[in-house]
Amino acid sequence: MKVRALQGDTVDLLCFRHYGTTQGVTAQVLDANPGLCRQVILEAGQEVEMPEPE
Repeated sequence: MKVRALQGDTVDLLCFRHYGTTQGVTAQVLDANPGLCRQVILEAGQEVEMPEPE
């Protein structure tokens, strides 16, 4: 599933909003989105793939 970042969002915040936790899922999201780890704050409207948690 893809979600769109809001202004000021971080990967951790997206994970918490989508999964209800950051534990164990942040690394999976970063793996599914190569290059995302170079950004501290995401751009508004940026699409991020949110994989099913393992």
